[in-house]
Amino acid sequence: MPAAAAVTEPTPVPVMTPTPAPPSFGALAGRWYRLNQDSLRATAIGVISLAAFLLVWHLLTTYRVVFFVRFTNVPSPLAVYASFTKAIHDPKFLLHILLSCRRIFFGFSLAAIVGVLLGLIMGRFKLVHEIVFPVAEVLRPIPAIAWVPMAIMLWPTNEQSIVFITFLGSFFPILVNTLHGMSLVDPVLVRAAQCLGARERSIFREVYFPASLPHIFTGLTIGMGVAWVSLIAAEMISGQYGIGYFTWEAYSLVQYADIALGMIAIGVLGLGSSLLIRGAGQLVMPWRAK
Repeated sequence: MPAAAAVTEPTPVPVMTPTPAPPSFGALAGRWYRLNQDSLRATAIGVISLAAFLLVWHLLTTYRVVFFVRFTNVPSPLAVYASFTKAIHDPKFLLHILLSCRRIFFGFSLAAIVGVLLGLIMGRFKLVHEIVFPVAEVLRPIPAIAWVPMAIMLWPTNEQSIVFITFLGSFFPILVNTLHGMSLVDPVLVRAAQCLGARERSIFREVYFPASLPHIFTGLTIGMGVAWVSLIAAEMISGQYGIGYFTWEAYSLVQYADIALGMIAIGVLGLGSSLLIRGAGQLVMPWRAK
């Protein structure tokens, strides 16, 4: 009998799945807009608000409006812009800004370190709280401008006294908010950490500090604003350089445009400092980012 022919199965043909086409530019733009819709809306409203403010300012100063408040001597936005274009080419104006920023950096950094650490210790140990809190509450209501004569007597140079006043201005908001954050820590979390064998250092690092971070950064933000207020007051009274001294000198020389320029520079610097703190807070606390 002839041998049976071997049956060969047909080789399967691979099915080629079509690769998806890359999204078009319009689709990517629409997706980006949906993800950033809230921030874009806030930015647009902010730009419109600033433009409206400048328009009202221009109209009030152009027509010399007198309605309870006198705008007869207030410089116009164009005059302030002309002063700005002149000032940015003046090394002395840039020196004023740099010195103010340096004073803020040293004074606020020292206040943040001391205020946060002292607030954590006071919130954890009752005896320390009972010793330090009454003294802090007596000193806290004293305005920064009242400290200027005492700071001049305490420190050998004006630079050190100004940094000291800046430190005092930002220290108390940081301390109070840190204490408030420590008081709101859930005791159940502390007892759970103790039951798991955590030591005091670990409880501080893993329980108290993370739970207090939102209030700590609130205190840092408030403290930065008060630090600028304290710095400007100190520079106007006892300083020889700084944006506060620049503004006061412009008033003494009846240079109205420079007065407005100094005020705007203070506002912009304060806003930038607060934005830096908020950005640091979002990096440290990503779970609170919206």
